Amino acid sequence: MPDFAMATHPAAMATSEAMLKTAIERFESLGSNRHHFDIVVGLPPRQNASCILNHMVQHSSASLDASFAALSDATRRGVLEQLGCADASITDLAEKFHMTLTGMKKHVGVLEEAGLVTTEKVGRVRTCTLGGRRLEEAEAWIERYHHLWSARFEALDTLIEALKRKEKVDGRKKRN
Repeated sequence: MPDFAMATHPAAMATSEAMLKTAIERFESLGSNRHHFDIVVGLPPRQNASCILNHMVQHSSASLDASFAALSDATRRGVLEQLGCADASITDLAEKFHMTLTGMKKHVGVLEEAGLVTTEKVGRVRTCTLGGRRLEEAEAWIERYHHLWSARFEALDTLIEALKRKEKVDGRKKRN
């Protein structure tokens, strides 16, 4: 499996969607105790979202930004998957994705700028191959945040269980 497959594979995308769904469910299950959510996920209560954004901007990387920008389009992700199986000409890719040559050339250009694809023109044919710079940087970034959020979800689970136990005990006291 190519190095980029983990980040573009449908199973990895499904995992991200599942994590988001789990976070929403956990947040909703807090009920009146939602103020605890900020603490569990590591945010000071009522922290301004622009502060979070500014913090992220200070730590951005141009190559990481280019990789994510290139991956933001389903066609480009499909091109990477196709090239993971075999090199292909722009004409072949355009036919496979039912696009014009100009449209496919633009997509390949974005991938090439990100270092994910290289092209070589021999005669009238431009052949595309996976680039030398794979998605290791993006994968490492995703992995760091995966570990961070996993730890925070575990802490949230612990908090939710503690709150449920407390509600159960409080409910017994009220009945007695």
